[in-house]
Amino acid sequence: MNPKLYRFLPFLRWFPLKGDDVKINFLAGLTVALVLIPQSMAYAQLAGLPAYFGLYAAFLPVLVASMWGSSNQLATGPVAVVSLLTASSIATLAAPGSDEFIALAIMLTFLVAVIQLVLGVFKLGVVVNFLSHPVIVGFTNAAALIIGLSQVSKILGVSMPRSESFMHDIIGVFRQIGDTHWPTLVMGVGAMLLMWAMKKYVPKWPGVLVAVVLTTLISWAIGFERNSSATHDQVANPELRAQIERTLRAVAEVNHLNAVIADKNDALAVATKAGDSINAVNLEADVGLARIALRNAEEVSASERKSLRMIPVVQQIDETGATLAVYPAGMAPAGAKLDETEYRIRSVNDKGFTLVGGGEVVGSIPEGLPQFSLPTLDMSKLGALFSAALVIALVGFMEAISIAKAMAAKTKQRLDPNQELIGQGLGNLAGSVSMSYPTSGSFSRSAVNINMGATSGLSAVFTALIVLVALLFLTPLLYHLPQAVLAAIIIMAVGGLVNIEAVKHAWKAHKHDGAAAIVTFFATIFFAPHLDSGILVGAGLAIVLFLLRTMKPRVALLGRYSDGTLRDIKVNPDLPTSEHIMAMRYDGSLYFANVSYFEDTVLEALAERPNVKYVLIVGDGINQMDASGEEVVHHLVERLHENGITLVFSGLKKQVLDCMRQTRLIEAVGENNIFATVDQAIASIYERLGDAARDDLFCAVKPAAT
Repeated sequence: MNPKLYRFLPFLRWFPLKGDDVKINFLAGLTVALVLIPQSMAYAQLAGLPAYFGLYAAFLPVLVASMWGSSNQLATGPVAVVSLLTASSIATLAAPGSDEFIALAIMLTFLVAVIQLVLGVFKLGVVVNFLSHPVIVGFTNAAALIIGLSQVSKILGVSMPRSESFMHDIIGVFRQIGDTHWPTLVMGVGAMLLMWAMKKYVPKWPGVLVAVVLTTLISWAIGFERNSSATHDQVANPELRAQIERTLRAVAEVNHLNAVIADKNDALAVATKAGDSINAVNLEADVGLARIALRNAEEVSASERKSLRMIPVVQQIDETGATLAVYPAGMAPAGAKLDETEYRIRSVNDKGFTLVGGGEVVGSIPEGLPQFSLPTLDMSKLGALFSAALVIALVGFMEAISIAKAMAAKTKQRLDPNQELIGQGLGNLAGSVSMSYPTSGSFSRSAVNINMGATSGLSAVFTALIVLVALLFLTPLLYHLPQAVLAAIIIMAVGGLVNIEAVKHAWKAHKHDGAAAIVTFFATIFFAPHLDSGILVGAGLAIVLFLLRTMKPRVALLGRYSDGTLRDIKVNPDLPTSEHIMAMRYDGSLYFANVSYFEDTVLEALAERPNVKYVLIVGDGINQMDASGEEVVHHLVERLHENGITLVFSGLKKQVLDCMRQTRLIEAVGENNIFATVDQAIASIYERLGDAARDDLFCAVKPAAT
């Protein structure tokens, strides 16, 4: 078969298929699917989308990424970090779960796909190196903490406010601990304990699936949901009706201010693009004032909604069970027929409100395949989404390729990072036309895949087909799945992302790396829910620290050791040196950020050695030279020559010599002052010095002192 076909159709390497391979990959795909189905629904809610969108993300992206990727065992699909990044990047542009939010999530998937495909096609996978390992470690730890805390409200059965400050929202959740819905708490904590116990004692069993099946059956059997609804006309108590009306006004004010801010931001983007600076400044001021008003409105809304939730209510029903009236508990008229449940009022809108008497469940899930259509591109939101798409594309790929490399180390498979980028990009592209949000490689599901003996991406094809069966036939069975169990699944999954030891290790390796990890962690927490800002701060800091580190590379003045080699006199202060030769080893590239340091170091050392006639630069550690480096070295050669001092180099690499030849620096230095080895350079220098250096202990041709 033509090898070029493997580049464009990499899944052809799976063929010819053998019966044993098909069987093994089917079992691996089935096992992964049993984990993926409940996980994907949980992660979709983490992304701010209805649960069933997780199933959409677990279908085509899984299939396509496996067929065009390079890893045989990488399991693609919804993952925790990318889900959280999706939610954080869109939450300020649209209400989570709304039609606009869904459209923007699909648009985000398309942007991520385009970025990954461009990087992969043009073999630019190395750009991911700008996100250093310490930055990813700090971000991942912060994201795991944020993800876990974001699920606490669902475990407690209380609401979670959404604002520009994640920590403010979490504080708001903990203030509602007194409103904890105990059956919800028991359901969530029980699911976590069950998954933990199964992982510890029967690790081969699908603990997530068992927890989902068991809690769904319990939820159905005990009537865990117990919800109802009513209209405002059915509220029979004047005080309760007044409280509902105050809540409605407060919610309406928040929605109005959010709409105002969105309109002002759109106008600001237009003014900025048009160069209308005066209008842009005025709009920025308007947005600032609107945000202040929004914070105040959100506080009022939260207070009113909390006051409303604190009022237990009952409903009067007729013979058919239909709602006739709603009263505060204990205030229904004598003889009125009431149902057996005591409710709390939530989700108030103009049409009515929800009566919550139990825990929250997944509810109705649309049967059938997702709607296939091209993503809707809202150009006014493109600028706001592009930076988030870039971060998601890089973080998602880094997560995927790290997992793939870990598995390839075990299987001895050769990976192509650029092909993996293409696979992930095509997977997200397929997702953008099938109502999916961005996906990436999953560590936990990939581990399941390789442990089940998967030999190729065929296992992921089987996983996608099983998800397809679930979409077509099994969605009604998930109606009674408690939301608290989905939250428990997320919390258990992100526990493995917390890695404090990696931060400590980075600090031990280099203080700058440790600082980058720590700053990224706190920046991500501080900027939440805008997580892309946190990781960009970390990446920027890592680059700055790298530049600072390379601005002052290690420079060693050298003396003659007993075995004839040259060594650092700071490490060995008793080594003999020469009165006529100053030997210096420079362990860094000569480029714009550090070449001035190189010049200053040479001149400072010469100031303490007035009799030196030759400066030998041991250049084995010089990997490159740019225009700034060439310019400064040229001036240094001329300056030293004017003072009767010759600059000599040894051990220069080919790329440095090429730069010197192309810029004619080599003519200024002199071909006779460039040597392959230190010994050749010293021998030549002493020949030139002659009798003046007869007693010099540094001389290479003299026996070393004992």
